[in-house]
Amino acid sequence: MGAATDTSPAFRIPLRPLAAHHRSMVVLALGVVLLTDVLRVLLPSLITLFGRAGDTPPERMGLFAALWFLLPFAAAPLARRWGPRPVTLGGAALLVAARLALQAADGGAPQLYLAGAGVGFGLVFLYGCALRLPRRTVPAGLAAGMAASATAHLALDQVDLVWRDGVLPWLPVLAVGAAFLRLAWAAPASGDPAPPGVWFAFGPALALHGMYLATLGLAEHPGGEQGGPWRIAVVAAALVCAQFVMVSYAARPPYRRWVVVVLLPAAVAALAVSSALPFALFAAVALGGCLGMAALPATSPASARRGGIALLGGALVFLAAVFLYYAAYDADLGFPNGVVPVLLAGTVAAIAAAAARGRAVQHLARPRPRAVVVAALVTAAAVAALTWRPLPETRPIPRSEFTLIAYNIRMGFGLKGTLDLDRIAAWARAERPDVVLLSEVDRGWLLNGGHDDLARIARGLGMRYHFAPAADPLWGDAIITNLPVRQVVSHPLGRHDHPTGAQAQAAVVEVAGRQVGIVGTHLQAPPGQAPEVAAVVRDLGGGRPVLLAGDLNTRPGDPAMRVLSAAGLSDPLTALGDPLTSPADAPVERIDHVLVGPGLAVTAARAPGVEFSDHRPLVVRLRVTGV
Repeated sequence: MGAATDTSPAFRIPLRPLAAHHRSMVVLALGVVLLTDVLRVLLPSLITLFGRAGDTPPERMGLFAALWFLLPFAAAPLARRWGPRPVTLGGAALLVAARLALQAADGGAPQLYLAGAGVGFGLVFLYGCALRLPRRTVPAGLAAGMAASATAHLALDQVDLVWRDGVLPWLPVLAVGAAFLRLAWAAPASGDPAPPGVWFAFGPALALHGMYLATLGLAEHPGGEQGGPWRIAVVAAALVCAQFVMVSYAARPPYRRWVVVVLLPAAVAALAVSSALPFALFAAVALGGCLGMAALPATSPASARRGGIALLGGALVFLAAVFLYYAAYDADLGFPNGVVPVLLAGTVAAIAAAAARGRAVQHLARPRPRAVVVAALVTAAAVAALTWRPLPETRPIPRSEFTLIAYNIRMGFGLKGTLDLDRIAAWARAERPDVVLLSEVDRGWLLNGGHDDLARIARGLGMRYHFAPAADPLWGDAIITNLPVRQVVSHPLGRHDHPTGAQAQAAVVEVAGRQVGIVGTHLQAPPGQAPEVAAVVRDLGGGRPVLLAGDLNTRPGDPAMRVLSAAGLSDPLTALGDPLTSPADAPVERIDHVLVGPGLAVTAARAPGVEFSDHRPLVVRLRVTGV
């Protein structure tokens, strides 16, 4: 197919360097990048704005989210009446407008509705693409969009441009939006549409990619200890290379098709029980191969309209899978949530196997171009350099007093629904803490936008961290400190009929040459978990002073508090103004605590009125007095 000539007076930028099929692939990839951008805003906004503090019934939240995935079905009658090109261009223009408006929005209802509208417009654009773009460009375009989005996400330290203030973030957003609209205008139509299977597979593929292939949470040490300066950089480089291989296999499926069909569900099943990096790399390779095979030509011409409806149906599968996977942490669904990604992988693999049955693919099994290898290595090296960070040095303190912060950060999203990780770090740094205990720490959940809260906050503080997984390897609690740390152990707590996992992180730090035990936790079922935490406190004692801090979901007069008191802990904050912590904007109770045992005295305590979470933090000054 030759390059199309654009004679429109409104657009004079020459496009001859890009062949027509490359143009189609790039515009599809840029559309996926913009769609992913707004998805990373909509998903956490559903939790933090529409369903604030869990007050909204889940069925209402699900219906509200589904609205933005159902409205794009209106593109079908519009395309029948006006043709696919106006629908494609209209969806593209509105998607760019929504993305630019999100850059200007400052949280709240505008953020929620703009993100929802952006997702709807992005799906309308993709519907038009299903009707217009040539088959051979579709799998590579879809894979390239996911890969470009993930690579940019990693290079930006997993804090996307939409969450960044100032003028500078506008420049790349405007550039991408302008290039996208220019290419969408010039993209040629084709009489060889992609089969419905590859369009349907995009929804499950996007869910799998966001869950496992776009986060550095996989770089974490199995014991929760912060990796060395090269560990995260190497993992980032490996993930970037995997993105390039995924696109390469989507463009040219492997000759031995059964390998990727078997490998994809096997690798995802392994990831469901282990976050080991090799499984993620295998999954990326297999995902690209399956997308490429799903677009192999059928024996009869594919229906473009069926492809569009299949795309929208696959998007609904994406939404349902995300809700089912993460709802297992808040509701008893009767099955382990690891089943969800395995079913998604099985769906994509089955579509690929059905499409490849009896089809010749020898002509596609050519060696990968050398330019792709060079580009992958250069990009991987650049991302590795951007993610490399030195490990802060341990800093002993000679004084017997130290400052502790205990904060439930709600994944880093403030009351306005904005990602406030840098604001949290800046505020905490001004408090000059020696120890920071965090609850509800997210290391890369797709539902929350795929951010590594802990690494970002710790780097802003210039401190080391130790992560303690609770619900799964990417969600839990943490201790951040540059004090000498002698031991850190995470003790899993029983669920006690509560689906969300919990743990108690027991650490021993040195203060003025003396050992102090610190237990950080976020109790999900206080009546049942309090005795287990009390046992951890007793075991950590052994002649050293111990404190317990975190979101205990317990009021001072609750039975769970009496259990903790029996372990030798007292609540000194009651006599120091009884600072209230929940909710953050108008606190009426204290469910976050710092309880101390013999040998520790609290000299000051307060709950500053910051709104970087739905809880207020506790800032406590302690003194080691002896045993």
